[in-house]
Amino acid sequence: MNNKDIFGNEKAVIDSRNATEKKQNDHGDGLGSYIEGRNAVLEALRTGVEIDKVYIAKGDIDASLKHIASLARSSGAAVSETDRRKLDQMSLTHAHQGVIASAACVKYISVGDMLGIAKKKSEAPLIVICDGLTDPHNLGAVIRTCEAAGAHGVIIPKHGSSGLTAVVAKASSGAVYHLAVARVTNLNAVIDELKNAGVWVLGASAGGGASLWQTDFTGPTAIVIGSEGSGISRLTARNCDAMLRIPMSGKLASLNASVSAAVLLYEAVRQRQLTGR
Repeated sequence: MNNKDIFGNEKAVIDSRNATEKKQNDHGDGLGSYIEGRNAVLEALRTGVEIDKVYIAKGDIDASLKHIASLARSSGAAVSETDRRKLDQMSLTHAHQGVIASAACVKYISVGDMLGIAKKKSEAPLIVICDGLTDPHNLGAVIRTCEAAGAHGVIIPKHGSSGLTAVVAKASSGAVYHLAVARVTNLNAVIDELKNAGVWVLGASAGGGASLWQTDFTGPTAIVIGSEGSGISRLTARNCDAMLRIPMSGKLASLNASVSAAVLLYEAVRQRQLTGR
């Protein structure tokens, strides 16, 4: 059995006891691989394991847990003070010692490597940037659509977004193992990086902008998809090269984030196939 993804990275092994869909945190994040206990979490952080989030017992932060929290933040992982009873519910070992970490189910890559994938295929980059998708099922659906449409990758922020958890992997129907995903500290810095690389950054908005039928997707393109609740953040919207909208004829003002991504991506696919780009 091949345990490597298309980038040559070892796939993370998810605990065979997999209780990820039953044991979710208060924000709906399914956990990928569990890492429990102070020494185990500390060693994972020290050795560079991709950690999405560290849950630390609320009101029980001694010097050891403070050190773990500091290392986690330095690595870019989110740290959440969590009620001990909740940690008990999340725990598979029942010996968490006040700390549980969730590890990404696959390895993240850099934005530069993502652009390199497009270059290797002699294709204009087609990338989706997710701004604040906290629902792992939604993120998984976006990743599945991106892989099916032939996009070159998805970019997500380290904070305010679901990471590559086991629930995301399942919601993507395994597409997460075949698509490049970059996890970044600052979305706007990455948008500037993409612009400097010649990528046109388009923000999807329900409130205005050009219709997608009037938008050229044949060149290097990154599409920004916002959360269902608040859409794209104001600063990110300002940093986009242009805003675009999906024409809506019904009474509802917007579509689910993953559906919006699908509509926009397949318009890009249609245009690229027609022009041979």
